[in-house]
Amino acid sequence: MGRSRGGLSCKIHVLVDGLGNPLRFILTAGQVADIAQAIDLLKGLSLSKVLADKAYDSNELRAFIAGAGGETVIPSKRSRTVTIPHDREIYKERHLVECFINKIKHFRRIATRYEKTALSFYSMLCLCGAMIWMR
Repeated sequence: MGRSRGGLSCKIHVLVDGLGNPLRFILTAGQVADIAQAIDLLKGLSLSKVLADKAYDSNELRAFIAGAGGETVIPSKRSRTVTIPHDREIYKERHLVECFINKIKHFRRIATRYEKTALSFYSMLCLCGAMIWMR
């Protein structure tokens, strides 16, 4: 759990499949950048297309995805001198991640973060993911 002015916080990094079902979770402190966990989420998987928002735009991640045989569908950050094109129609499917986050917020223990330790919070997160898979 990370500390901020608002108190303790944590960030859920999630990887979902093409149907919006969770594949992997990583918990970090709230102040950790999104890109820091991206490669760990993708390791060991066969990738066809990887959709992510601008926070995941890095040359290192793009090289990792290309090395795994996947296609990167990530819009370029504004700070890039040369923008890298992406398929806008495929990128629209990124809403599946947002829908999954909305689904886990319906579980009260996750939405309000009742758990005191990261391990117990992660356990509840995995339980919620399993329940979503069963629907």
